[in-house]
Formats: sequence, C-alpha cells, structure tokens
Amino acid sequence: MSDFDNNPFAEPSSINPFNDPSVTQVTNSNIETVEEYNPFPQTTDFAATRTTPASSSLYQPAVLQPSTEPSPQATTAAAQATLLKQQEELERKAAELDRREQELQSRGPTAGKENNWPPLPKFFPIKPCFYQDFSEEIPTEYQRVCKMMYYLWMFYCVTLFLNLLACLAEFIGGSAHGVDFGLSILWLILFTPCSFLCWYRPVYKAFKNDSSFNFFFFFFVFFVQVVLVIIQAVGIPYWGNSGWISAFSVIHDKPAVGAIMMVVACLFTVCAVMSVVLLKMVHGLYRRTGASFQKAQQEFSQGVVTSRGFQTAASGAVSAAAQGTFQGNN
Repeated sequence: MSDFDNNPFAEPSSINPFNDPSVTQVTNSNIETVEEYNPFPQTTDFAATRTTPASSSLYQPAVLQPSTEPSPQATTAAAQATLLKQQEELERKAAELDRREQELQSRGPTAGKENNWPPLPKFFPIKPCFYQDFSEEIPTEYQRVCKMMYYLWMFYCVTLFLNLLACLAEFIGGSAHGVDFGLSILWLILFTPCSFLCWYRPVYKAFKNDSSFNFFFFFFVFFVQVVLVIIQAVGIPYWGNSGWISAFSVIHDKPAVGAIMMVVACLFTVCAVMSVVLLKMVHGLYRRTGASFQKAQQEFSQGVVTSRGFQTAASGAVSAAAQGTFQGNN
C-alpha cells in the first residue's frame, strides 16, 4: 500500500529502478567482470597448486629393460680372440725355451761352468777338477745341510793336519813314536781326498740331482767315516792318531806334548759328534725326498747302460759273438 501513497508526479529520480535492493546486491558483489577475469591466476597456496605425480599410484605397470646380450657372432669372435692371444703367449714361451736350449747346446756341457774347485791360482799348473756352486745347483731347502757337510769336511782336514803336528811333537820328544808320525802323514794324504770324493761329493750330487743311488752310497761310506773318526778320537797308541789314550799316556812325561795331543783329541771328538748329527739330518731330508732302494737300483742300471765304456764293451762282445757264429756256420 505504500506504493499507492507515493506521489506519481514526483521527480523521476526518486523512482530509480537500480535502487532496488536485489539489483544493488548483484552490482555490489565481488564477482569479477569479463574484463577482470584471469584464466591463469597466480596463487601461493601450495595445496591449490599441488599435483599428484603419476608415479605415486600404488600399482604401476611393469617396465622391461631392453636386452643387451651379445649376438652369437660377437661371442664367437671374442672367444677366437682369446684363444689367439693364449696361443701367441704359448708360442712366445716355447720360442724362449727353444732359444735357451739352443744356447745351452751351443755352449757345450762345460761352457759357462768352468771348474772352480779346488780354488787354485791361475798360474798354477794344476787346474780345478770340480764345479761347485751351492746357490745354483743345490735347492734352497738343502743348501744349509749341504754347506754344513762341506764345513765338516774342511774341519776334518784341519784336524788331520793338526794331528800330524801333534804326532810330530810326540816324535820329537821320543823316537819310539816315529810310527805315529809316519801314519799321521799317511792319514792326511789319504783321508783328505778320499773323504771329499767318497762322501762329500756323493751327498752334494744327491742333493743336486735328487739321486737315490748317491744317497745310499753316501750313507754307506759316511757310516764308515763316523766309525773311523771315533777310533781316531779314542787314540789307540801307534795308530797315528792323537786321541785321548795317546794323550793321557804321554802327559805325565811330556806335559806340553800331552796338552797338544789333548787339543787334537777334542777336535776329533767334536768331529765325531758333528758327523753323527749331520748323518741324522741328511737321513731326515732323504726320507722327505721320496728316494728308495728300488729307485737307486734303477739309477744304477741306467747309469751302467748309458756308460760309454759299457756300451763299447757290449758292442765288442756282440761283434765277437756274431763273428764266432758266422765262422762256425762256415
């Protein structure tokens, strides 16, 4: 009814249709116009711009890696290259061995290994008879024992020389002991080279060549050597040895001569003890080398068969037998 109370002839401005509350509410709202609308708004809200990556899903499709296995042709080529390399290496080693063998053959058996024992001066008319080199010819595990055997031989030779001097002093003190002095000279001349040839060189060659025959020969001869040294240490009178019995028999009348003879008796005793100890050491090494009596027999038979003297004698016997048979048939 308020509309009927209004003056229809009032000013037109009082009847402004835009003054309607519904229209003013719409026009005063915060809705953006077309000109103000931005399809790409800049927002700092992390939750609004956060996106879920594709890989965050619980179930992902299986991805197969591409196969990189070589082809059969590549495998064959690689194998051939390896074989060729190995073959070249073997051929190189074989050529090196052939070259060394030819050098050894061209130099001969004694070339590069001149005899060096005994160490005599160059102007001396007698030349060395043997070649000896522990570091070159003897295996490392046997060098110590082999050198000890060599030192034992030298110690025994020095003892024989001092025994000669002691017997000479005894002979000077009384002519009745001339036999001892003569025999002491004989023992020095005889036992010095024989001990070197009969038991030292065999044990040296046994360690050098792992020879069972040389081991057995050494054991047999060296056992006799041990018995001989024990007898020399005992010193039976008039046997040419300045042992304990001979020393005590003259020490009352000739104290100086007796003292010299007792020193020699001590040296013979030490030599006997060292001989027994080294015999056991060599036997222990012999048992670890795998040597045996059967092997020694084989080495002996092979050595006899390959000996030039034996071959010459055998060929002569065969020739004589053949001639006898031919003449008998005629």
